[in-house]
Amino acid sequence: MTRSINKIKDILFASESIYSIVFFRLIWGAILLVEVLRYFNYGWIKRYWIDPDFYFTFEAFSFVQPWEGNGMYIHFFFLGVLAIFIMIGLCYRISSALFFLGFTYVFLLDKTNYLNHFYLISLVSFIMIFIPANRFFSIDAALWPKIKSTVIPKWSLYLLQFQLGIAYFYGGIAKLNADWLQCEPMRMWLDNRTDFPLIGQYFTQEWMVYLFSYGGLLFDLFIIPLLLWKRTRIFAFILATSFHLLNANLFTIGIFPWLMILATPLFFSANWPSYFFPSLKSDIIQQENTSLSQLQKIGLVFFLFYIGMQIIIPFRHHFYKGNVNWTEEGHRFAWHMKLRNKSGRGTFTVKAPIENKEWKIDLKDYLTKRQRKKMIIKPDMILQFSKHLSESYYKKGYKKIEVYANIKVSLNGRTRQHLIDPSIDLSIINSTNEEWIVPLSLPLK
Repeated sequence: MTRSINKIKDILFASESIYSIVFFRLIWGAILLVEVLRYFNYGWIKRYWIDPDFYFTFEAFSFVQPWEGNGMYIHFFFLGVLAIFIMIGLCYRISSALFFLGFTYVFLLDKTNYLNHFYLISLVSFIMIFIPANRFFSIDAALWPKIKSTVIPKWSLYLLQFQLGIAYFYGGIAKLNADWLQCEPMRMWLDNRTDFPLIGQYFTQEWMVYLFSYGGLLFDLFIIPLLLWKRTRIFAFILATSFHLLNANLFTIGIFPWLMILATPLFFSANWPSYFFPSLKSDIIQQENTSLSQLQKIGLVFFLFYIGMQIIIPFRHHFYKGNVNWTEEGHRFAWHMKLRNKSGRGTFTVKAPIENKEWKIDLKDYLTKRQRKKMIIKPDMILQFSKHLSESYYKKGYKKIEVYANIKVSLNGRTRQHLIDPSIDLSIINSTNEEWIVPLSLPLK
């Protein structure tokens, strides 16, 4: 056991060139800055965190609420400043920690705005706090020469590679479902994009539909092994770049394709920037002391715990009943990326039986357009909104309130069917994964 731990220690804490990590720090900060600027440019700050009257907070973080007044604009301004600090390596550790806290705060404000690449940004932001990426080519290294170094512990590189690999691999695992293997919803998506340059004319042909569906599945499952194997690395880099460029133009998925393209060099030799900047080759990598200190022991335990959690969490939907793409139980934080097509419509009814009153709810009075579109297909958000309706009517003085939802949803082109049992009072339901969610029963067309 001790021998195995020492072997792991020798691998994780051995020295490696810092150059690849420095490159990633530069592009990481730049991508974060671009993302922040996009929120100013497109007016998303007001639309997502000022205009709504109600927020679908995560269950354990209901206390997380938007800043009042212009607070959210100020918040994003400082996120932009921190992104610049990360990029240039100024007060790097503090800047990384504050960015992680600031971005994760935004991430937790409303389930409506959940995106897998936002989750990835939060995780990588957390990892970057601990990686000493400011040891070289940074303001910190210029101000405090003692920290300057051309080496870095190998675990820094491995942890980033692992996190990117998790996103890819679990994205592929999630595609191993009956609908995707029958090429839905890819068939629907391509059918709506026949105007795509050059290849769009073939999007209605079955061979192209199968190429996209199974190509995406195989890419997610095998791109990391191909990047890790030196013989296939260049091919894998070209393949990954082409894949993400195609996705960037075919779908609306924000900065994710660019982040993944620019992060791919992490799988090359850690010294790869020296091929473009020959002067870096003169730096000699000194082996560091790899004896297992108390701090390293703590770091090793944390390293293994973090990896374990990232491996386990995406599988949690197997502990819930039903199809995860239908019930949404375990869908978040599981890398189910661009996986299904859902649309729905329905009504909410509030009843006060003691006063013998009934109200049909106009969702526009409570939710933004984006919130309505997201909520109507997700049982946990439907339940959360029902609780909100119940509380709001209690505050109006009614002694007993019942809330019913008559909602029909289509998954991957199926005929719409009830998502929620319309006869059940949602105000008394206390958890998801219950009989109030109607099982998916209709087959694909």
